[in-house]
Amino acid sequence: MKKTLLIIFLLFFSAFVSAVWAFAEPIKIDCENGIYHIILDGIKVGKKLEFVSSEKLITNKEAHFTSASILTINAGFFDPNNQKTISYIVTDRNTVADPLLNENLLSNSVLRQNMDKIINRTEFRVVECDGKYHYEIVPHKTPVEFTCSIVTSAQGGPMLVPELRLEEEFFILKNSDGKIIRESASVLEKTARTIIGLKGDDIHILIITNKNPKTIYEARDLCVKLGLERAMAFDGGSSTSLNYKKSIDIVSTSDAGGRMLKSFMILK
Repeated sequence: MKKTLLIIFLLFFSAFVSAVWAFAEPIKIDCENGIYHIILDGIKVGKKLEFVSSEKLITNKEAHFTSASILTINAGFFDPNNQKTISYIVTDRNTVADPLLNENLLSNSVLRQNMDKIINRTEFRVVECDGKYHYEIVPHKTPVEFTCSIVTSAQGGPMLVPELRLEEEFFILKNSDGKIIRESASVLEKTARTIIGLKGDDIHILIITNKNPKTIYEARDLCVKLGLERAMAFDGGSSTSLNYKKSIDIVSTSDAGGRMLKSFMILK
């Protein structure tokens, strides 16, 4: 009888441990020298990861608590003057933010001449193929395989790894002499940055705060040092934001509430 009870107990305990393991949060967060390094278990978060766009600008913290998210970071670029997007955002397989609908982009002659580069900036995708999820960091116009679909995605840029695409994505513009005459997103300056990358099955997120600001080249070098196979930037500077549960609230602006933003990555 005792032996039977012991076996039943062990089976119950094993099932309990397995359940706890299955529902354990697939997230690891470290912070060193002003840089938060977040690792998400890509196998577990596929259906929980989502990019969203707000009709009106809101803070990262507002998006975090409104969506009941475990983890929230800032995502794509936007125009603070008209509150419209400069980056494509896909939610639930539908495009919810389209830069071609931003009249300020189209009315600017320099931007209009380089619209193909802006439209094809790098994006992070959650892709489903026959019920299985995987992740891609690719230029926006990169097609998906015939049997696959983009579940959710957010465009930002530039791509950092395997190659830095500053000119190709119109983050810098050079004249005929090769001199940089235009810069976007403070790519050449030391500033806070939001970076997302892939290594094996895992998703890596770097929140580079004002305590250790980096140029885009230095951010690229950090991604290489960490062994990331692909990596890209989201909006940075004062937009760089991180909320984790109720324990971490990081903003890179003098306003304690954080900058008003357009799009976010949430972990449901």
